[in-house]
Amino acid sequence: MTTAVAAPFRFFSLQVVRTRRLGPSLVRVTFDGADLAHFHSEGRDQSLSLFIPAEGRTEPAVPVELGEGWFQGWRELPDDVRAVMRSYTLRELRRDPDEIDIDFVLHGIEPGAATPAGPASRWASRAAAGDRVILIGPAVADNRAIRFRPPADTDLVLIWGDDTAVPAATAILESLPAGTRVRAWLEVPRAGDVQEVVTAADAEIDWLVGGTAEAAIRGAALPAADHPYVWIAGESGRVKELRRHFVGERGVDRRRVTFVGYWRQGLTEEQLREAGE
Repeated sequence: MTTAVAAPFRFFSLQVVRTRRLGPSLVRVTFDGADLAHFHSEGRDQSLSLFIPAEGRTEPAVPVELGEGWFQGWRELPDDVRAVMRSYTLRELRRDPDEIDIDFVLHGIEPGAATPAGPASRWASRAAAGDRVILIGPAVADNRAIRFRPPADTDLVLIWGDDTAVPAATAILESLPAGTRVRAWLEVPRAGDVQEVVTAADAEIDWLVGGTAEAAIRGAALPAADHPYVWIAGESGRVKELRRHFVGERGVDRRRVTFVGYWRQGLTEEQLREAGE
C-alpha cells in the first residue's frame, strides 16, 4: 500500500479584499477566499502564477476542469477570452482571517510613460474589492518555488533586487532573525517607493532611486565573512552580471548564490515562456 502525497501546487479561486498604494509605482493588493485554507508556504520569496481577466472581462478564463491538461486548454482559448497569466511573489500570508498580499509594480501607468502599461499593471492600478482572480500557489509549505535558502553556516547575507524583486526582498529581510548580518541593495523608480523595513537582523539596506546598483555593489566594502550567501533577483541580464561579480570577483562559492530572473529586458512574459525561460 502506498501513501498519497499531496500535490505541491494547486489552483486557488480568490477575490480582492482591498488595495493600498505603497508609493507612486507600487500597489499592494490583498486577496481572500475559502481556498486559502489550503494555501501553505514557509518561503519569503514564494513564486506564484496569477491569472487576471482578459481586457473587458470580469472572470479569469482558465480551464481548471481539465486537470493536468489545463495549460494546453488555456493556450487554445481565444485571445480575447484567455486569462492573462503573470508571475509574482507572495508578500505575506495571514491567518484568521486567511489573506494574502501581492505587491504590483505599476509600469507605464503614469501619463507620458515611455512604455505603455502591461495588462497586469493596468489591472492592479484599478483593482477593487470583489474583483476575481485565479492563482496557482503552494499547497505544501516547503516547495520548489521557494528560492531563498541560506545554508545553516551562513555568516553574511547579501541581497540585490530591482523593483520587481522588492516585495520578495523586503519579505526576506523582515523574516531574518536577530544576529543575521545583511547587506542589501534595493532599486525603486521613485523616492516615494522607498519602504520602511522592520527587521531584527543586523541589516544595512541601500535604496537606489531611479538608478542601478552595479556600481554601488562593485565599490562596496563588504563585512568579512567565511560563509556568505547571496540572493539576487530581477531582470535576468543584470542578475547574470551580478552573479558573475559575486562569484568571479568576490570569490563567493557559486553553490551559495541564488539567482532568479523575474523578467527579461525587451521580452514579454509570454515570449519568455515560449523561449522556455
